[in-house]
Amino acid sequence: MQYRKFGKTGLSVSALGFGAMRLPVTKDNQIDEARAIAMLRHAIDEGVNYVDTAYPYHQGESERVVGKALLSGYRDKTYLATKCPVWKLETPEDFETVLDEQLEKLQTDHIDFYLLHALSRERFEEKVKKLDLVKQMEKARKSGKIRYLGFSFHDSYDVFQDILEYYDGWDFCQIQYNYVDITHQAGAKGLKAAADKGLAVVIMEPLLGGRLANPADHVKKVFPADKSCVEYALDFLWDQPEVSLLLSGMSEETQLEDNLVYASRSHIHMVTGEEKEIYKKAKEVYDSMALVGCTGCRYCVPCPFGLPIPDIFSLYNMTAAHKEEEAKEGYRAISVKAEACKACHRCEKECPQMIKISQVMPEVSKVFQKLEA
Repeated sequence: MQYRKFGKTGLSVSALGFGAMRLPVTKDNQIDEARAIAMLRHAIDEGVNYVDTAYPYHQGESERVVGKALLSGYRDKTYLATKCPVWKLETPEDFETVLDEQLEKLQTDHIDFYLLHALSRERFEEKVKKLDLVKQMEKARKSGKIRYLGFSFHDSYDVFQDILEYYDGWDFCQIQYNYVDITHQAGAKGLKAAADKGLAVVIMEPLLGGRLANPADHVKKVFPADKSCVEYALDFLWDQPEVSLLLSGMSEETQLEDNLVYASRSHIHMVTGEEKEIYKKAKEVYDSMALVGCTGCRYCVPCPFGLPIPDIFSLYNMTAAHKEEEAKEGYRAISVKAEACKACHRCEKECPQMIKISQVMPEVSKVFQKLEA
């Protein structure tokens, strides 16, 4: 395992972090605890020392399973990160109530890295500021319940900049970033701005919800065959000195094994000038085909009307990747289709990518109706 400096904290973290949002699941979509625990412990045995979870992951079960995995001495071998669900808080006192619940689920007396989760302009103004959540975090640090203060982010760069400047005590932040999302959300500008202020920067969605792991053939052809598309995507990030670590949500053992190998080969300034041009070309091709920027995070479900929103968007994107027949077959198998959307906007309030889902669903319906005509 290769290790990197974690901003101004003085800590050293593994280049690869284990993200617990996409743990292996059983047929009924419950966490496969035995496999998840074995994978987490194997990762730590191989040098991974950063595990990231959050209150809502896997319908609230991720923290509990991570807590189990870190028993038997594994808690002492890793830094533990989890996030405050700011949308649940109505009073300043709710912060400590939720934090205590998380500590209990995680079976620990402290959290190393605590983040205000998925900040947007609305959550920043209505929750962070009005409930003075930074003060609540500082109190929790003084009591020993958390060690380092940070936030994760999903909004535009100007909002990111406002949050950075709001508080001088941020230790780290977490942003969505990959070779496609260079100018999306915080983007490359946000990465550099945070690093320049001494913050450690944790990268989420390095594979854009898996879409860069197995991209459309047009994108695949851009990359030479010497490395997998996954390794190319991860190397793009590890190359940059501002990146403290990247999180991978690994749901299969083979993904973990491959990522451990890729991490072992990682280092700053590892990308050649020729490869940088390849990334630019891949982004151009990808952008020309992308229909919806869904990463499959599943924050939008369950839908009150039963729409499997991420699955519908995945199939919709396939139609732009010249996989119409595969998309048609998948869409036929879905029992609740796009036209069932009632535009209630619940999902849009939860979507980190800020997709106007109620506007896209009619377009999805039209596309599949044409394919069936």
